[in-house]
Amino acid sequence: MVMIRVSADSTCDLSPELLERFNIAITPLSITVGDQVYRDGVDIRPEDIFRFVDEGKTCVTGAVNVYEYQKHFQELTANGDQVIHICLGSGFSSCYNHAFLAAQDFSNVEVVDSRNLSTGSGHLVYEAALMAADGRSPAEIKEKLDVMRSKIDASFIIDQLDYLAKGGRCSSITAQGAKILRLKPCIEVRDGSMIVGRKYRGVFEKALKLYVMDRLHDAATLDQSRMFITAAGCDPAVVDMVRSIIETNADFEEIIVTEAGCTISNHCGPNTLGVLFRRQ
Repeated sequence: MVMIRVSADSTCDLSPELLERFNIAITPLSITVGDQVYRDGVDIRPEDIFRFVDEGKTCVTGAVNVYEYQKHFQELTANGDQVIHICLGSGFSSCYNHAFLAAQDFSNVEVVDSRNLSTGSGHLVYEAALMAADGRSPAEIKEKLDVMRSKIDASFIIDQLDYLAKGGRCSSITAQGAKILRLKPCIEVRDGSMIVGRKYRGVFEKALKLYVMDRLHDAATLDQSRMFITAAGCDPAVVDMVRSIIETNADFEEIIVTEAGCTISNHCGPNTLGVLFRRQ
């Protein structure tokens, strides 16, 4: 019997439980530390990233290459199965372009540009898994995901900009200024790119409360089927606080807590948290 296999990059940040539940295959991005190359979520974890940075080492993320995608798709289609693969947004990485090129060698592989990151793309992976279980073809799934991706509301609040500065995504002067002023910026995904939204001021927990309430604005537009809380290096009590605020002020059918993987962790650092959901 032909199966529809759902596949995604490691940056979708879904929990091991969800990956196992839906039999989702993962292509890990690479993390290079000195001369050593690690595979995201396989032989390196976010806590390792934070430790390496504390030791003064530089961690560099790398896209999955064409050959790795070809090998991955070959393994998934070996028994005649069909594949729908959801990529990290093309505005953030060359993963999509590489996967698209690799898929040209397969008549039964569809590749989706999530135009998102972390559980912003994780929402699409989750929906793909539900549709695959319902017997939808990869082409049908891709068509629906291409429409759905524009409805994802994805953002993160960052405690400190040191990691963004190390990665060249902001200047060291900006990072130092934000630290002095105790600014906690909200990074939003808009039209497949990252922008800086509101800048909160004060301690991280206070900023988080304001951030969550801001994201839940215009309640009539919320698709309350599912909410992801995705965090990197956060105290569990802080995550519980965020969940409590959401449960008090919205009525999501499902609230899923996941850990941000190495890519988000490497660019944003510890004490990063996002609430990611869909709008109508």
